[in-house]
Amino acid sequence: MRTLAFIALFILYFASVAVAQDKLIILVRHAEKAAVAPEEPDPDLSPEGRERALRFMKVAKRYRPGEVYSTAYKRTRQTAEPIAAARAKEIQIYDAAEQAELVDRILKSKTKRFIVVGHSNTVPFLANLFAKKEIFRQLLDTEYGVFYVVRVSNGKVRKIETIPY
Repeated sequence: MRTLAFIALFILYFASVAVAQDKLIILVRHAEKAAVAPEEPDPDLSPEGRERALRFMKVAKRYRPGEVYSTAYKRTRQTAEPIAAARAKEIQIYDAAEQAELVDRILKSKTKRFIVVGHSNTVPFLANLFAKKEIFRQLLDTEYGVFYVVRVSNGKVRKIETIPY
């Protein structure tokens, strides 16, 4: 009986450690999109945007992401492609309308480092979801060149910082 109790406690301890592990989540808005007609809902990145995506890859690869997430739009996937290729990772598509589900999936994952590419209105909202309070405002349409670093320790967000690139 003592052996069974010990085994049960051992399993519970390691299950809680797996959930409460340290994580690093990089949130970034897609790079500049090409100028297109207003009725075009899914533009590619502009040449400047492609250059920015490469700059982001050079900065982000030092974080050694184990998973890369993007919405289904071309501009977010194209922003994620250089870092995903550099890390030999597949881009996982997430639904921007289900951001709480993405946060939950990331926090429960065994992976420790993530890149999440989103939009001017979704990236700050994701940062606020991780923080569990409203800190960050929606980005302007002209704001590019900053990413958010969310640091989780023992299952709790300890720090969120914005870094220009």
